[in-house]
Amino acid sequence: MRFDPWDPDFVAHPYGVYADLREHRPVSFFEPTGQWLVARHADVNALLRDRRLGRSYLHLATHEEFGKPAEPDFQEPFWRVIRAGMLDVEPPVHTRLRRLVSKAFTPRMVESLRPRVRKTAESLVDAFVAKGGGDLIAEVAEPLPVTVIADMLGIPESDRHLLRPWSADICGMYELNPPIEAQHTAVRAAQEFGDYLRDRAADPGDDNLIAALAAIDELTMDELVGTCVLLLNAGHEATVNVTGNGWWALFRNPAELARLREDPGLLPTAVEELMRWDTPLQMFERWVLEDIEVGGVAIPKGAEVALLFGSANRDPEVFAEPDRLDVGRADNPHISFGAGIHFCLGAPLARIELIESFGALLRKAPKPELLREPEWTGNYIIRGLRSLEMSV
Repeated sequence: MRFDPWDPDFVAHPYGVYADLREHRPVSFFEPTGQWLVARHADVNALLRDRRLGRSYLHLATHEEFGKPAEPDFQEPFWRVIRAGMLDVEPPVHTRLRRLVSKAFTPRMVESLRPRVRKTAESLVDAFVAKGGGDLIAEVAEPLPVTVIADMLGIPESDRHLLRPWSADICGMYELNPPIEAQHTAVRAAQEFGDYLRDRAADPGDDNLIAALAAIDELTMDELVGTCVLLLNAGHEATVNVTGNGWWALFRNPAELARLREDPGLLPTAVEELMRWDTPLQMFERWVLEDIEVGGVAIPKGAEVALLFGSANRDPEVFAEPDRLDVGRADNPHISFGAGIHFCLGAPLARIELIESFGALLRKAPKPELLREPEWTGNYIIRGLRSLEMSV
Protein backbone atom coordinates (compact mmCIF):
# COMPACT_ATOMS: atom_id res chain seq x y z
CA MET A 1 0.00 0.00 0.00
CA ARG A 2 1.16 3.58 -0.66
CA PHE A 3 0.21 7.02 0.63
CA ASP A 4 -3.17 7.69 -0.98
CA PRO A 5 -5.55 9.85 1.08
CA TRP A 6 -8.45 9.04 -1.26
CA ASP A 7 -8.09 5.26 -0.91
CA PRO A 8 -10.51 3.89 1.73
CA ASP A 9 -8.08 1.09 2.59
CA PHE A 10 -5.30 3.58 3.29
CA VAL A 11 -7.61 5.81 5.34
CA ALA A 12 -8.60 2.78 7.43
CA HIS A 13 -5.02 1.52 7.85
CA PRO A 14 -2.47 4.31 7.33
CA TYR A 15 0.09 3.35 9.96
CA GLY A 16 2.07 0.80 7.97
CA VAL A 17 2.53 3.34 5.19
CA TYR A 18 3.63 5.91 7.75
CA ALA A 19 6.26 3.51 9.11
CA ASP A 20 7.65 3.08 5.60
CA LEU A 21 7.72 6.85 5.05
CA ARG A 22 9.51 7.48 8.35
CA GLU A 23 12.17 4.91 7.57
CA HIS A 24 12.73 5.44 3.85
CA ARG A 25 11.21 8.78 2.80
CA PRO A 26 10.74 10.98 5.86
CA VAL A 27 10.44 14.07 3.62
CA SER A 28 8.90 13.38 0.22
CA PHE A 29 7.00 15.24 -2.48
CA PHE A 30 3.40 14.16 -3.13
CA GLU A 31 2.55 15.11 -6.68
CA PRO A 32 -1.29 14.86 -6.53
CA THR A 33 -1.53 17.73 -4.01
CA GLY A 34 1.82 19.41 -4.67
CA GLN A 35 2.81 19.07 -1.01
CA TRP A 36 5.90 17.90 0.86
CA LEU A 37 4.97 15.10 3.26
CA VAL A 38 6.83 15.23 6.59
CA ALA A 39 6.59 12.00 8.57
CA ARG A 40 8.93 12.06 11.59
CA HIS A 41 7.97 13.45 14.99
CA ALA A 42 11.11 15.58 15.40
CA ASP A 43 10.59 17.28 12.05
CA VAL A 44 6.86 17.79 12.48
CA ASN A 45 7.31 19.18 15.99
CA ALA A 46 10.07 21.54 14.86
CA LEU A 47 8.16 22.82 11.84
CA LEU A 48 5.05 23.55 13.93
CA ARG A 49 7.21 25.97 15.93
CA ASP A 50 9.22 27.38 13.00
CA ARG A 51 8.22 30.94 12.16
CA ARG A 52 9.54 30.46 8.62
CA LEU A 53 6.29 28.61 8.00
CA GLY A 54 2.73 29.79 8.40
CA ARG A 55 -0.87 28.74 8.11
CA SER A 56 -1.18 31.64 5.67
CA TYR A 57 1.09 33.77 3.52
CA LEU A 58 -1.40 36.59 2.95
CA HIS A 59 0.16 38.72 5.68
CA LEU A 60 3.26 38.89 3.47
CA ALA A 61 2.03 38.74 -0.11
CA THR A 62 -1.00 38.37 -2.36
CA HIS A 63 -1.76 35.02 -3.96
CA GLU A 64 -0.21 36.22 -7.19
CA GLU A 65 2.92 37.59 -5.51
CA PHE A 66 3.36 34.24 -3.74
CA GLY A 67 3.00 32.38 -7.02
CA LYS A 68 -0.38 30.85 -6.18
CA PRO A 69 -3.69 31.16 -8.03
CA ALA A 70 -6.34 33.32 -6.42
CA GLU A 71 -9.20 31.44 -4.81
CA PRO A 72 -12.41 31.20 -6.86
CA ASP A 73 -14.80 34.09 -6.28
CA PHE A 74 -17.51 31.78 -4.97
CA GLN A 75 -15.29 30.85 -1.99
CA GLU A 76 -15.06 34.43 -0.73
CA PRO A 77 -17.84 34.06 1.92
CA PHE A 78 -16.09 30.99 3.32
CA TRP A 79 -12.66 32.59 3.65
CA ARG A 80 -14.12 35.81 5.01
CA VAL A 81 -15.44 33.82 7.97
CA ILE A 82 -12.51 31.43 8.37
CA ARG A 83 -9.74 34.05 8.11
CA ALA A 84 -11.45 36.20 10.69
CA GLY A 85 -10.62 33.48 13.25
CA MET A 86 -7.13 32.83 14.55
CA LEU A 87 -6.36 29.45 12.97
CA ASP A 88 -5.74 30.66 9.43
CA VAL A 89 -3.91 33.92 10.17
CA GLU A 90 -0.41 34.74 11.31
CA PRO A 91 1.13 37.42 13.56
CA PRO A 92 0.50 40.20 14.22
CA VAL A 93 -3.20 39.48 13.60
CA HIS A 94 -2.99 36.03 15.22
CA THR A 95 -1.21 37.43 18.29
CA ARG A 96 -3.89 40.07 18.82
CA LEU A 97 -6.79 37.66 18.31
CA ARG A 98 -5.39 34.97 20.60
CA ARG A 99 -4.71 37.53 23.33
CA LEU A 100 -8.25 38.92 23.10
CA VAL A 101 -10.02 35.56 22.90
CA SER A 102 -7.95 34.21 25.79
CA LYS A 103 -9.55 36.89 27.97
CA ALA A 104 -12.91 35.18 27.49
CA PHE A 105 -11.54 31.63 27.44
CA THR A 106 -9.54 31.51 30.65
CA PRO A 107 -8.48 28.30 32.43
CA ARG A 108 -10.82 29.22 35.30
CA MET A 109 -13.75 29.61 32.91
CA VAL A 110 -12.97 26.28 31.23
CA GLU A 111 -12.63 24.44 34.54
CA SER A 112 -15.93 25.97 35.70
CA LEU A 113 -17.58 24.05 32.86
CA ARG A 114 -16.60 20.66 34.28
CA PRO A 115 -19.78 20.09 36.37
CA ARG A 116 -21.97 20.96 33.37
CA VAL A 117 -19.90 18.71 31.09
CA ARG A 118 -20.16 15.85 33.60
CA LYS A 119 -23.90 16.28 33.96
CA THR A 120 -24.39 16.34 30.19
CA ALA A 121 -22.16 13.30 29.64
CA GLU A 122 -23.95 11.30 32.33
CA SER A 123 -27.37 12.25 30.96
CA LEU A 124 -26.41 11.15 27.44
CA VAL A 125 -24.90 7.90 28.71
CA ASP A 126 -27.93 7.20 30.93
CA ALA A 127 -30.21 7.46 27.89
CA PHE A 128 -27.82 5.32 25.86
CA VAL A 129 -27.71 2.61 28.55
CA ALA A 130 -31.47 2.70 29.12
CA LYS A 131 -32.09 1.63 25.52
CA GLY A 132 -29.40 -1.03 25.63
CA GLY A 133 -26.90 0.82 23.49
CA GLY A 134 -26.96 1.99 19.89
CA ASP A 135 -24.70 4.25 17.85
CA LEU A 136 -22.22 5.82 20.24
CA ILE A 137 -21.22 8.47 17.69
CA ALA A 138 -24.71 9.82 17.09
CA GLU A 139 -26.05 9.38 20.61
CA VAL A 140 -23.11 10.37 22.84
CA ALA A 141 -20.01 11.52 20.97
CA GLU A 142 -21.70 14.16 18.82
CA PRO A 143 -24.27 15.62 21.24
CA LEU A 144 -21.79 16.20 24.08
CA PRO A 145 -19.48 18.81 22.49
CA VAL A 146 -22.40 20.41 20.63
CA THR A 147 -24.26 20.85 23.91
CA VAL A 148 -21.18 22.24 25.66
CA ILE A 149 -20.34 24.67 22.85
CA ALA A 150 -23.97 25.71 22.47
CA ASP A 151 -24.13 26.41 26.21
CA MET A 152 -20.94 28.45 25.99
CA LEU A 153 -22.27 30.48 23.07
CA GLY A 154 -25.75 30.88 24.50
CA ILE A 155 -27.40 29.06 21.58
CA PRO A 156 -31.04 28.18 22.41
CA GLU A 157 -32.11 24.55 22.43
CA SER A 158 -34.34 25.09 19.40
CA ASP A 159 -31.35 26.01 17.21
CA ARG A 160 -28.77 23.45 18.33
CA HIS A 161 -29.64 20.93 15.63
CA LEU A 162 -28.06 23.36 13.15
CA LEU A 163 -24.58 23.27 14.64
CA ARG A 164 -23.35 19.76 13.81
CA PRO A 165 -24.29 19.93 10.08
CA TRP A 166 -22.70 23.38 9.77
CA SER A 167 -19.50 22.11 11.39
CA ALA A 168 -19.26 18.98 9.24
CA ASP A 169 -19.97 20.90 6.04
CA ILE A 170 -17.43 23.64 6.80
CA CYS A 171 -14.74 21.07 7.60
CA GLY A 172 -15.27 19.46 4.20
CA MET A 173 -13.21 22.31 2.71
CA TYR A 174 -10.15 21.15 4.68
CA GLU A 175 -9.89 17.77 2.96
CA LEU A 176 -7.29 17.35 0.21
CA ASN A 177 -8.53 18.53 -3.20
CA PRO A 178 -12.18 18.67 -2.05
CA PRO A 179 -14.79 18.08 -4.78
CA ILE A 180 -16.45 21.20 -6.14
CA GLU A 181 -19.76 20.17 -4.57
CA ALA A 182 -18.12 19.93 -1.13
CA GLN A 183 -16.60 23.37 -1.66
CA HIS A 184 -19.99 24.92 -2.42
CA THR A 185 -21.50 23.13 0.58
CA ALA A 186 -18.75 24.51 2.85
CA VAL A 187 -19.30 28.05 1.53
CA ARG A 188 -23.03 27.82 2.16
CA ALA A 189 -22.52 26.47 5.70
CA ALA A 190 -19.97 29.16 6.59
CA GLN A 191 -22.28 31.87 5.29
CA GLU A 192 -25.31 30.51 7.14
CA PHE A 193 -23.46 30.05 10.43
CA GLY A 194 -21.82 33.47 10.08
CA ASP A 195 -25.18 35.15 9.48
CA TYR A 196 -26.68 33.29 12.42
CA LEU A 197 -23.88 34.38 14.77
CA ARG A 198 -24.14 38.01 13.64
CA ASP A 199 -27.83 37.94 14.56
CA ARG A 200 -27.01 36.39 17.95
CA ALA A 201 -24.26 38.93 18.62
CA ALA A 202 -26.69 41.79 18.06
CA ASP A 203 -28.58 40.61 21.16
CA PRO A 204 -26.35 38.04 22.90
CA GLY A 205 -28.03 38.01 26.30
CA ASP A 206 -25.91 37.57 29.43
CA ASP A 207 -23.31 35.16 30.75
CA ASN A 208 -22.22 33.48 27.52
CA LEU A 209 -19.15 33.54 25.34
CA ILE A 210 -20.73 35.61 22.57
CA ALA A 211 -21.61 38.28 25.12
CA ALA A 212 -18.08 38.15 26.56
CA LEU A 213 -16.52 38.50 23.11
CA ALA A 214 -18.96 41.24 22.12
CA ALA A 215 -17.82 43.20 25.18
CA ILE A 216 -14.22 43.29 23.87
CA ASP A 217 -14.05 46.57 21.98
CA GLU A 218 -10.93 45.63 19.99
CA LEU A 219 -12.65 42.57 18.48
CA THR A 220 -14.51 43.24 15.23
CA MET A 221 -17.80 41.55 14.39
CA ASP A 222 -16.10 39.46 11.70
CA GLU A 223 -13.48 38.37 14.24
CA LEU A 224 -16.15 37.46 16.78
CA VAL A 225 -17.94 35.36 14.17
CA GLY A 226 -14.72 33.71 12.98
CA THR A 227 -13.75 32.86 16.55
CA CYS A 228 -17.09 31.22 17.30
CA VAL A 229 -17.00 29.21 14.07
CA LEU A 230 -13.50 28.02 14.95
CA LEU A 231 -14.60 27.00 18.44
CA LEU A 232 -17.40 24.90 16.98
CA ASN A 233 -15.32 23.25 14.27
CA ALA A 234 -12.12 22.60 16.20
CA GLY A 235 -13.82 21.82 19.51
CA HIS A 236 -16.48 19.61 18.04
CA GLU A 237 -14.91 17.55 15.26
CA ALA A 238 -11.85 16.50 17.23
CA THR A 239 -13.79 15.50 20.35
CA VAL A 240 -16.27 13.42 18.34
CA ASN A 241 -13.51 11.58 16.51
CA VAL A 242 -11.36 10.94 19.58
CA THR A 243 -14.42 9.41 21.24
CA GLY A 244 -15.30 7.17 18.31
CA ASN A 245 -11.74 6.27 17.35
CA GLY A 246 -10.88 5.80 21.02
CA TRP A 247 -13.64 3.31 21.77
CA TRP A 248 -12.88 1.42 18.57
CA ALA A 249 -9.24 1.26 19.74
CA LEU A 250 -10.30 -0.08 23.14
CA PHE A 251 -12.50 -2.75 21.58
CA ARG A 252 -9.50 -3.88 19.51
CA ASN A 253 -7.35 -3.93 22.66
CA PRO A 254 -9.57 -5.65 25.25
CA ALA A 255 -6.79 -6.01 27.82
CA GLU A 256 -6.37 -2.23 27.89
CA LEU A 257 -10.13 -1.73 28.13
CA ALA A 258 -10.21 -4.12 31.10
CA ARG A 259 -7.26 -2.31 32.66
CA LEU A 260 -9.03 1.04 32.32
CA ARG A 261 -12.26 -0.37 33.70
CA GLU A 262 -10.44 -1.70 36.77
CA ASP A 263 -8.51 1.54 37.36
CA PRO A 264 -10.51 4.67 36.36
CA GLY A 265 -7.63 6.74 37.72
CA LEU A 266 -5.93 5.99 34.40
CA LEU A 267 -8.51 8.06 32.49
CA PRO A 268 -6.31 11.16 32.02
CA THR A 269 -3.40 9.18 30.59
CA ALA A 270 -5.79 6.96 28.61
CA VAL A 271 -7.32 9.97 26.87
CA GLU A 272 -3.86 11.22 25.88
CA GLU A 273 -2.93 7.75 24.61
CA LEU A 274 -6.12 7.38 22.58
CA MET A 275 -5.41 10.74 20.92
CA ARG A 276 -1.91 9.52 20.09
CA TRP A 277 -2.73 5.99 18.97
CA ASP A 278 -5.45 6.90 16.45
CA THR A 279 -5.04 10.61 15.84
CA PRO A 280 -8.25 12.46 14.86
CA LEU A 281 -6.41 15.12 12.80
CA GLN A 282 -4.04 13.18 10.57
CA MET A 283 -2.46 16.08 8.72
CA PHE A 284 -1.83 19.79 9.35
CA GLU A 285 -0.62 22.00 6.51
CA ARG A 286 1.77 24.96 6.51
CA TRP A 287 3.11 27.30 3.84
CA VAL A 288 6.87 27.78 3.51
CA LEU A 289 7.57 31.51 3.85
CA GLU A 290 11.36 31.24 3.47
CA ASP A 291 13.59 28.55 1.97
CA ILE A 292 14.10 25.75 4.50
CA GLU A 293 15.81 22.38 4.78
CA VAL A 294 14.13 19.42 6.46
CA GLY A 295 15.98 16.15 6.97
CA GLY A 296 18.53 17.15 4.38
CA VAL A 297 15.85 18.00 1.81
CA ALA A 298 15.65 21.57 0.49
CA ILE A 299 12.09 22.93 0.41
CA PRO A 300 11.68 26.28 -1.35
CA LYS A 301 9.68 29.34 -0.40
CA GLY A 302 6.16 29.04 -1.77
CA ALA A 303 5.89 25.30 -1.19
CA GLU A 304 3.35 23.69 1.14
CA VAL A 305 4.29 21.10 3.75
CA ALA A 306 1.89 18.44 4.98
CA LEU A 307 2.77 17.56 8.56
CA LEU A 308 1.65 13.98 9.20
CA PHE A 309 0.42 14.04 12.80
CA GLY A 310 -0.71 10.42 12.63
CA SER A 311 2.78 9.33 11.61
CA ALA A 312 4.57 11.55 14.13
CA ASN A 313 2.45 10.08 16.92
CA ARG A 314 3.68 6.55 16.05
CA ASP A 315 7.38 7.45 15.73
CA PRO A 316 9.53 4.85 17.55
CA GLU A 317 12.24 7.47 18.06
CA VAL A 318 9.87 9.15 20.53
CA PHE A 319 7.40 6.52 21.74
CA ALA A 320 8.39 3.12 23.13
CA GLU A 321 6.48 0.39 21.28
CA PRO A 322 4.47 3.04 19.39
CA ASP A 323 2.03 0.57 17.83
CA ARG A 324 1.01 -0.77 21.25
CA LEU A 325 -1.93 0.91 22.98
CA ASP A 326 -0.95 1.65 26.59
CA VAL A 327 -3.61 3.49 28.60
CA GLY A 328 -1.05 4.10 31.35
CA ARG A 329 1.62 5.58 29.05
CA ALA A 330 3.26 8.29 31.16
CA ASP A 331 5.75 9.73 28.69
CA ASN A 332 3.46 10.82 25.87
CA PRO A 333 4.51 13.97 23.94
CA HIS A 334 1.90 13.48 21.22
CA ILE A 335 1.17 16.42 18.98
CA SER A 336 -2.55 15.89 18.41
CA PHE A 337 -3.25 19.42 19.65
CA GLY A 338 -0.45 20.91 17.54
CA ALA A 339 2.43 23.00 18.86
CA GLY A 340 3.77 26.52 18.65
CA ILE A 341 1.56 29.59 18.33
CA HIS A 342 -1.31 27.57 16.84
CA PHE A 343 -1.47 25.08 19.73
CA CYS A 344 -5.15 24.35 20.29
CA LEU A 345 -6.68 26.94 22.61
CA GLY A 346 -9.50 24.53 23.38
CA ALA A 347 -7.27 21.64 24.47
CA PRO A 348 -8.19 21.93 28.19
CA LEU A 349 -11.91 21.82 27.38
CA ALA A 350 -11.47 18.87 25.01
CA ARG A 351 -9.66 16.94 27.73
CA ILE A 352 -12.47 17.61 30.20
CA GLU A 353 -15.12 16.45 27.72
CA LEU A 354 -13.23 13.28 26.87
CA ILE A 355 -12.45 12.31 30.46
CA GLU A 356 -16.07 12.86 31.51
CA SER A 357 -17.48 11.03 28.47
CA PHE A 358 -15.24 7.97 28.77
CA GLY A 359 -15.64 7.97 32.53
CA ALA A 360 -19.44 8.05 32.41
CA LEU A 361 -19.62 5.16 29.97
CA LEU A 362 -17.13 3.05 31.92
CA ARG A 363 -19.13 3.59 35.13
CA LYS A 364 -22.60 3.07 33.72
CA ALA A 365 -21.84 0.45 31.05
CA PRO A 366 -18.90 -1.52 32.43
CA LYS A 367 -19.07 -4.30 29.83
CA PRO A 368 -19.97 -2.79 26.44
CA GLU A 369 -19.86 -5.03 23.39
CA LEU A 370 -19.20 -4.06 19.80
CA LEU A 371 -22.07 -5.11 17.54
CA ARG A 372 -20.31 -4.77 14.18
CA GLU A 373 -17.02 -3.50 12.81
CA PRO A 374 -17.37 0.21 12.07
CA GLU A 375 -16.65 1.99 8.79
CA TRP A 376 -14.56 5.11 8.38
CA THR A 377 -16.20 8.20 6.90
CA GLY A 378 -13.63 8.23 4.11
CA ASN A 379 -12.22 11.61 5.11
CA TYR A 380 -8.48 11.56 5.65
CA ILE A 381 -7.47 14.83 7.31
CA ILE A 382 -10.30 14.86 9.86
CA ARG A 383 -10.50 11.09 10.26
CA GLY A 384 -13.32 9.37 12.10
CA LEU A 385 -16.01 6.71 12.03
CA ARG A 386 -19.45 6.90 10.45
CA SER A 387 -20.93 5.11 13.46
CA LEU A 388 -19.97 2.82 16.32
CA GLU A 389 -22.74 0.33 17.11
CA MET A 390 -22.50 -1.22 20.56
CA SER A 391 -24.65 -2.92 23.18
CA VAL A 392 -24.42 -2.22 26.89
